Amino acid sequence: MPALFAISDLHVAYRENRDVLEGIHPTDDGDWLIVAGDVGEIFADVVSSLRLLAGRFAKVIWSPGNHELWTPREDPEQSRGVARYERLVAACRELGVSTPEDEYPVWEGAGGPAVVAPLFLLYDYSFRLPGQRSKAESLAYAHETGVICTDEILLHPDPYASREQWCWARVEATEKRLAAIDPGLPTVLVNHWPMVREPTRILRFPEFAQWCGTERTADWHVRFRTTVSVYGHLHIPRTTTYDGVRFEEVSVGYPREWRLRGTPPGKLRRILG
Repeated sequence: MPALFAISDLHVAYRENRDVLEGIHPTDDGDWLIVAGDVGEIFADVVSSLRLLAGRFAKVIWSPGNHELWTPREDPEQSRGVARYERLVAACRELGVSTPEDEYPVWEGAGGPAVVAPLFLLYDYSFRLPGQRSKAESLAYAHETGVICTDEILLHPDPYASREQWCWARVEATEKRLAAIDPGLPTVLVNHWPMVREPTRILRFPEFAQWCGTERTADWHVRFRTTVSVYGHLHIPRTTTYDGVRFEEVSVGYPREWRLRGTPPGKLRRILG
């Protein structure tokens, strides 16, 4: 029976993770696969990885992570910010991969019907530690502790003045799209960053949470009739429940991380079906 599966944070720059990618196969010809961001950093690697998966699954649904939006010096594709995102969307469309800019597909299999909505929302530094009143204070503390996300160097918000302004624009536009979905249909919301703050509270370095989402989506899983909220980014794969809604963190992560788990990496998480 076909199922809707999910995975994220494949990080194919690592040889071991490329082996994980090669080992991903459907269990049924009708299986769909959600890829919730951080396939890789190099544009061509992202495209080739999604091409491989699109050739195996009946449908692939992609939501970008921060790593896809980086502009590394060694990447021949030097587009930045919105232009880079649009280049990725165009490449996905050539492969038949659904993106946040396309009509949301409806899963009609077991557990459905449900609208599968890939989102691209970024973060706005609002997941700050207690007592930190601003982004400036939060970043200053992170610099003191040595916990700085590489986004500060490689993720450019062009033409926006800041990453948080880009985030707010994405949140506003996406909220309107979600509000227009048939109110009789539940949703599966897919976003690279968690849409509620709670999953970040177990981070080893809590100051990293400021790069992990926005408080502006804190009630979306309730407002938009969410059956499952799918995310990655934290590299802490697990299942949790908030307000009666199932949240699935589906990341593979870096080899040094998944080796410590004692379970084979790359097992797809069943979302519906």
